[in-house]
Amino acid sequence: MKQINREQLKKEGFNEDILPTKPEARNWNVGNYATVWMGSVHNIPNYIAIGGLFALGMSVGQVFAVIMAASVVLAIVMVLNGHAGSKYGLPFAMLIRSSYGTKGAMIPGILRGVIAAIMWFGFQTYAGSQALIILIGKLWPTFLTLGGDWNLLGLTLPALISFLLFWLFNVALIYGGLEFLGKFTNILSPLVYIVFGGMAIWAIRLAGGIGPILAYTGTGTSENQIVFFVAGMTAVIAAWAAPIVNVSDFTRLARSTKAQAIGQTVGLVVTYLLFAIASIAIIVGSEIAFGTPIWNVLDVVARFDSAFAIGISVLTLCLTTLSVNVTGNIVPAGYQLASLFPKKLTFKSGAMIAAVIGILVMPWKLMENSTSIFTFLSIVGGILAPVAGVMLAHYFVVSKTEIDLSELYSKKGKYNYKNGFNVNALITTAVAGVLSLIGNFVPFFEPLYDMSWFVGIITAFVLYSVLEMRNIKNAQFTSEEK
Repeated sequence: MKQINREQLKKEGFNEDILPTKPEARNWNVGNYATVWMGSVHNIPNYIAIGGLFALGMSVGQVFAVIMAASVVLAIVMVLNGHAGSKYGLPFAMLIRSSYGTKGAMIPGILRGVIAAIMWFGFQTYAGSQALIILIGKLWPTFLTLGGDWNLLGLTLPALISFLLFWLFNVALIYGGLEFLGKFTNILSPLVYIVFGGMAIWAIRLAGGIGPILAYTGTGTSENQIVFFVAGMTAVIAAWAAPIVNVSDFTRLARSTKAQAIGQTVGLVVTYLLFAIASIAIIVGSEIAFGTPIWNVLDVVARFDSAFAIGISVLTLCLTTLSVNVTGNIVPAGYQLASLFPKKLTFKSGAMIAAVIGILVMPWKLMENSTSIFTFLSIVGGILAPVAGVMLAHYFVVSKTEIDLSELYSKKGKYNYKNGFNVNALITTAVAGVLSLIGNFVPFFEPLYDMSWFVGIITAFVLYSVLEMRNIKNAQFTSEEK
C-alpha cells in the first residue's frame, strides 16, 4: 500500500480527523464491534418501528421472520461497506471521493452526513427525551405539570426541558470521543440484556404465558405477500440506511478486516435475535394484557408498577438511544462538516453545529402516531440506499478493493474524474433515487416505494457497474486503436 505524507497533507488543509487512521489508533477488536451497534438495535425508534409492523397487520411469525431476515442482510452490507475502512483506515468523507469524485463527494456527503444525520439526530434526541420525562416525572411528579398549558411550537415546558437536557447529554458524549464511546458501549451491553430481558418476561407473564403471544394474529395483510414481507424488511433496514453508508468511520479503527467482519456479524444477528424476542413479547404481551395496541415502548414502561423497574428501564432506553444517536448521527455529521470546511472546522466543532440544527428541525413531529415513522424511514432509505449501491459497486466491481491513497488526497488525481465529478455516480444516484421514491407521488409505483431501500441499492449497484465497465471497455478499445 502506497504511503502518504501526513505532514504535507496537513499543510494542504487536511486535518487529522479525515486522514487515514494511524496504525497505533486501530485497536477496536471483535468485542468492540459486537457491542457498538447494540444501542442502535435496542432503542426507542426501533421499537416504535416494530410496533408499526403490528399496526400494519403483521402476525408474530411474520414480524419475527422480517426482523431476522433484515438482520442478515444488514450484517452482510455493513461488513462489505466497512471493508475499505478496515483495510485503509479511511473515514467516509474521504472514501466517498473514490466513487463520486473530489467535488462530487459533497453531494452524497451532504445527503448522509448533514441532512439525514441531523434529521435522525433530532428525532433520536426527542425520542430519548420522552424516556427522560418519564424518569423525572416518577422522581418529581410536580415536574409533569410545570408551565400548565404553555407550549412552544408544540412542546410543553416539561417536554422542552427534557429535550434540552437529553440534547446536552448527547453533546457531552461528543466531547468524550470515539475511544470513550467504545468503553461506553461495553458497559451498556450487559445492562441492555438485563433490562429488555426483564421487560420481555414481565410482558409474557402479564399476557398469561408465551402461548397467547405466539397465537397472536395480525388484523390483515397486503394481498402481495412478497412485497409486504420485503416492505417490512425495508422498515427495519431503512433505519440503518445512514450507518450503512458511513460504516467506515467505525471500521477505520479496526485491528483487522476479520475483526470488524466477525464482530459486526455476530453483534447484529445475535442482538437482533434477542431484540425480536423482546420486542414481540413486550408489544404483543402488553396489547393482550391491556386490550389495546401499544406501539410505543415508553407507554409500556409507564405502566410498570415498580418505581425501580421504571427507573432502570427508562435509564437503559435513554442510554441506548444516546449511544445510537452519537454513533449513527453526530459522528458522521461532524466528520462531513469537517471535510467540507477542513480549514475552519474540526470533528467536534462540526458535530456541535449539527447538534444545534438538530433542535431547529422540530423532530417531535415524527412521533405523532404509530406509522408516521415509516414515511421518514422510506424517504431516508430511498435517498441513501443509492449511495451505498454506488459505493459497493465501485469498491468491489470497478476498483477490485484497491484504492490509491495519494491520488485520493490529491485535488488533481485520478479521483478528480471530470472537473471533480464522477458523472456516472451522480446519474446513478439520481435514477435510483427517483425509482425509490416515485411511488410516494405516483400510486402505480407504490410497491417500489414500499421497498425503497432494496430498490435503491440494487438499482444503483447494477446501473453503476454497467456504466463504469462500459467506460473501461471504451477506454481499452480507444487505447488499442492508438
